Amino acid sequence: MMGEQEIRSRLSSIQFAVGQAAQALSAERHLPGELRDYIQKLDRQSDRITEILALRDQARIVKLVQDMELLGARACRVCSSGLPLSGQMKSAVSRMHDELVAFKQHLH
Repeated sequence: MMGEQEIRSRLSSIQFAVGQAAQALSAERHLPGELRDYIQKLDRQSDRITEILALRDQARIVKLVQDMELLGARACRVCSSGLPLSGQMKSAVSRMHDELVAFKQHLH
């Protein structure tokens, strides 16, 4: 089991990565609605991290990370579908998903 400090650190990294993807989203002009929707949902869920950490409820943290990883995987699929997206967008989504996958693996 991960310690509280490590959980906080990893969740902070996830929040940063989601923030980077949200910034890339705002810089893109012609994004598919599906990708925009996934990133906006991830951004909203990222905002809940601090609230859930305060509750110290391991089950809710696990559920949140699982839900976010699923959305991140969907966003990655859209990015790798051959659509003309910027390197910044693809990189931000990939990094965000990598952070989520790594944390999810350490939770189990």
